[in-house]
Amino acid sequence: MKVIVMGVTSTGKSLTGAMLAEALGGRFVDGDDLHPEANRAKMARGTPLTDADRWPWLDAIGAEMARAEGPVVVACSALKAAYRRRIEAAAGAVAFVHLHGPKAVIAARMAAREGHFMPVSLLDSQLETLEMPGPDECARTFDLREPPEVIVRQAAAWVRTVG
Repeated sequence: MKVIVMGVTSTGKSLTGAMLAEALGGRFVDGDDLHPEANRAKMARGTPLTDADRWPWLDAIGAEMARAEGPVVVACSALKAAYRRRIEAAAGAVAFVHLHGPKAVIAARMAAREGHFMPVSLLDSQLETLEMPGPDECARTFDLREPPEVIVRQAAAWVRTVG
């Protein structure tokens, strides 16, 4: 069972992913930890990543998932369909749990977060990049305004039906 908890910055991917991994009896990986230092520095300067910046990161995520023994849940923005396909090319079948909600809620979460490399100024570029998962993808969208426990319960039930 391989799961990506996806969405733009500050949607709760890491918290939800860690809780979902526990619910599924698996391991959690924060995709941010797999970013090359150059990507982190670029984002910290307020510069959006390009596709060229993202490809090695997505390959690292796919490779990490492919090596996993047992269930693995990774928090990763996976904003474009091409990014999701890239991960699947390396990892095999993946279920995508998409956390989504209003821009104002996300911006407020970003402003309240301390010590993260992603500045609020990059939210617009992430929202512009986001391609909502399509019907041809193994993906389900969850409202980030729901309590994490509710999202995790619903996501775990869904993942068990598709995984």
